[in-house]
Amino acid sequence: MTSETDPTSGDMPQGLPWRVKLIVAALLVLAVGVVVVSNRWLSERFVDSTRNRAEVRLALYTGNLVSELQRTSVVPLLLARDPALIEALKAGNFSKTSGKLISLQSEIGVAAIRLMDVNGRVVGATNRNLLGTSHRNDSFFVDAQRAREATLFTAARRDTGGFDFSYSRAVVADGKVLGVIVVSVDLMKYERAWAGLQDAVLVTDSEGTVILATEPAWRGKSMAEALAARDAPSALERAFQATADWAQAPPDAYVRGEAVMRTDARVPFRGWRIYTFTAYDSVREKVNGILALEIMGFAILMALTFYLLSRRAWSRSISLQRESAELRILNARLQREIAEREKVQKDLEVAEQTLAQSSKLAALGEMSAAVSHELNQPLAAMKTYLAGARLLLQRRRPEEALSSFQRIDDLIERMGAITRQLKSYARKGGEAFEPVDLRACISSALSMMEPQLKARVVKITRALPRHPVMVMADRIRLEQVIINLLRNALDATKGVKAPQIDLLLAEGETATLSVRDNGHGIDELDNLFEPFYTTKKPGEGVGLGLAISSGIVSDLGGRLTARNSETGGAVFEMQLPILGKEQQAAE
Repeated sequence: MTSETDPTSGDMPQGLPWRVKLIVAALLVLAVGVVVVSNRWLSERFVDSTRNRAEVRLALYTGNLVSELQRTSVVPLLLARDPALIEALKAGNFSKTSGKLISLQSEIGVAAIRLMDVNGRVVGATNRNLLGTSHRNDSFFVDAQRAREATLFTAARRDTGGFDFSYSRAVVADGKVLGVIVVSVDLMKYERAWAGLQDAVLVTDSEGTVILATEPAWRGKSMAEALAARDAPSALERAFQATADWAQAPPDAYVRGEAVMRTDARVPFRGWRIYTFTAYDSVREKVNGILALEIMGFAILMALTFYLLSRRAWSRSISLQRESAELRILNARLQREIAEREKVQKDLEVAEQTLAQSSKLAALGEMSAAVSHELNQPLAAMKTYLAGARLLLQRRRPEEALSSFQRIDDLIERMGAITRQLKSYARKGGEAFEPVDLRACISSALSMMEPQLKARVVKITRALPRHPVMVMADRIRLEQVIINLLRNALDATKGVKAPQIDLLLAEGETATLSVRDNGHGIDELDNLFEPFYTTKKPGEGVGLGLAISSGIVSDLGGRLTARNSETGGAVFEMQLPILGKEQQAAE
């Protein structure tokens, strides 16, 4: 029967023919070549198109900016020759000056107008809150008095980071300077208009300082400093950036970590320059759309090729299916026979092991109970961390979820260490002793108990020395003792209105750790450290925690005691020899 259905016989196909492999390889090479060439050609073409549109927008921005500057530059010349303003400065009567300036502002469409007397005091303004303020030492007032017949432009930086742009001109009558007229230019409206666009726009003065920008943080900096001001990219962002840079031409600059193309033009005003930064998103979207169509076309072509090649195998597929059905029937029969034989063999092994180990059932029962008791805490912590990791992954916070997985990995290692150390309950051993800081053991135990402590509102107080308290011990087993004491204290405070647990570490002849709770205390102190003795309800404990803890502390050369506090609750004290004195304690 086996020889008739052997899949290795000559009737079965031995893989695809070499012609089929050659056709598939040629299609793959052709697809990769077309995609690479198309990506490069389309990227260059769409980049040129996007750059041309950016240059057109740049010319429009420049024209609007220069038009506003030129239009406003004429206003101070006209106002400096206004008879009403000259007469008000001569007579010192400014009752109608502000009203006149306000009406002129609405007609001309400038940002603000101020009239100052020869002492720099504002005597007329479109903003009446500025009346009476002094600008005697400001550059636009001093320079206008010196220039007399010239209109001066000033870009003054504000405390908030922006710039105030204004034209100033001296008001002269009969060869004498009577005051200064200042007209503010509203260039911030262009910033507000640019902010609604996808492009980032900035304007620099002749010294290269940014005076207008869609990003407020750029103002007052050089262009290099403005572009460099961004958050440090994450590893994922750096990977995406490297992939994007490889798939397209090198970008002109980066804005907030995003690759952009830069276009600039000269503003025919005081050496200003205007720059725009356009993202490559639109280019990549268009290119990726065409590349997706190409890849889909090649996928359809390859599927059609496989379909045509597979027609030759249809005639043999029916016989193969029949043979496959026979093989499945035979395989199922063999599996049933194997399963039956394995079951008989396992039953025999179980019987042999039962007879051989009947004398050790009591020891195994005690050990299994100890393992269950000591592994319950890490398993509960792992369940909490898994739930937290699942919630973090649902909220798309993988970095924090990784920390939970790392804690779970640490707990698994700890469970392995506990299972190894539980063997010492039957045979004492000190081969893993090393210098240990009791303060670090307390911190580690509190970290292990974090899920239980978070589930309830319990006040934890710690009184620890500032310097290390070193003892010679097995760190895992010592932490195991502290966790058992904390767990018992936590259980003892159930039902208490304001539960509290105090941890006191003192250093003297011995290192003494006291764990105190404000529960109901202990009724039977004599039987407390006996195995399988517990005051908890059935299913909540097996009574091995304190017995194992007492044995561990004895192995370390110390002792574990318990008593009821005078103020209520129980106090457990663990005394261990200080490092350097354990030899005397052992003797």
